Amino acid sequence: MKSQIEKEIESIRQDLFHISQYIGHHPELGHEEFKASKILTEELKKHGFEVELGTCGLATAFTAVYDSGRPGPAIGLMAEYDALPDIGHACGHNLIGTLAVGAAIGVSKVMTSCSGKVYVYGTPAEETKGGKVTMAEQGVFDHLDAAMMVHPYYRHEKSGTSLAMDAIQFEFFGKASHAAGAPHEGINALDAVIQTFNGINALRQHILPDARIHGIIPEGGKAANVVPDYAVAQFYVRGAERSYVNELLEKVKNCAKAAALATGARLETSFYELSYDDLKTNQVLSDIFTKNMLELGVDPDSIHEKADGGGSVDMGNVSQIAPSIHPYVQICDEPHACHTPEFREAAMSSKGFEGLMLGAKSMAFTVYDLMTNGEFLKKVKDEFRLLKQ
Repeated sequence: MKSQIEKEIESIRQDLFHISQYIGHHPELGHEEFKASKILTEELKKHGFEVELGTCGLATAFTAVYDSGRPGPAIGLMAEYDALPDIGHACGHNLIGTLAVGAAIGVSKVMTSCSGKVYVYGTPAEETKGGKVTMAEQGVFDHLDAAMMVHPYYRHEKSGTSLAMDAIQFEFFGKASHAAGAPHEGINALDAVIQTFNGINALRQHILPDARIHGIIPEGGKAANVVPDYAVAQFYVRGAERSYVNELLEKVKNCAKAAALATGARLETSFYELSYDDLKTNQVLSDIFTKNMLELGVDPDSIHEKADGGGSVDMGNVSQIAPSIHPYVQICDEPHACHTPEFREAAMSSKGFEGLMLGAKSMAFTVYDLMTNGEFLKKVKDEFRLLKQ
């Protein structure tokens, strides 16, 4: 039956190529992906999927489902399709969204021999205010027995971990004054920002090695001869576990509070992006996916273990709710980093598209295994239950 799935995915090769190229040539920022969402959902509708637009009130999100008509597992495939400012699809999301759609269509063609439902979730704005966070909070994924997505990269990598993350903003309100004529009458909001950075720099000596704190000053005053009455600092606070990020965040907040106290500025604290949880890979599910890559002819020596941590993904929030994986497929021969012009070109290349096809087939095979092999599904769910204890 897997050979039939592969044949079905190959039969829509030109459609998938067109979709990935179209999204790649029409990059849209997070929550603005109207073209991408439309072309992906139209393809799903064409193949008999029931589609709900605007999931959770997110204009460019969607939920698509194909039901076998028999009781069985619910498997969710995550589609991403937002681009980056200035450099477009330099993270290959034009491939990710198309890949998930191709995998789901492939499985749908053999659903007469399966039990359960396959879902495709259109999850906007992964690069910023991740759609999966909102969807997870509103219970969209609660019914899933497993969830997965596949990301392009410069080499094949197994699903690994990611860092939990909070995006914290500190606004300081001071008092303007002439910096030379009457500095004693001013309250320097920029000084409060600088003191915050100094406090955090001292804190870094005392944090875990896998934690990260990095920030910018988007507002720091308008003229050198005016005491700044308003200044803003934004930070990402990351760590391997959500519990540690929560602890570390309080220490970062204390640095800002101390700066406000020292300068006399008023402090307002907020989150400028949604918080991401750490990715918890389901190892049984990951092994099934890897086995299917090998079945499709991938050299076992070319599949690498994922380096732990380093970045944050909203798939982490999904992995707290359902057994999940986030593996990587190779789309280029050179070690181009994501979020670079070189990686954008790789995501639009013929080799990039072959990576899409490999990922779609591997994902579809994995869905089929879960729907037809009760022992596989039991082991996946047993591991998840142990993880949650």
